[in-house]
Amino acid sequence: MDTIARTPLQLGNAIRESRRKLRWTQEQLAAKVGVRQKTVSDIENAGAGRLDTLLRALGALDLELVIRPRTKSSADDIEAIF
Repeated sequence: MDTIARTPLQLGNAIRESRRKLRWTQEQLAAKVGVRQKTVSDIENAGAGRLDTLLRALGALDLELVIRPRTKSSADDIEAIF
């Protein structure tokens, strides 16, 4: 199933959920991405981080970013999923 993220927080939540499905700690993901654990925490809690770091985190989780036309759901509707 696809996950839609329209806000930094939604992206962070999606990364957190994917990491947890793999049963990885933040430290394990950080090691695979080449960043500190705090950086992973910042990404998961606020979607904060450089674009290249976010893309490396997605890659480490075997995920990819897809650009497509926006659906008609609102950000609040998507937030309710989490």
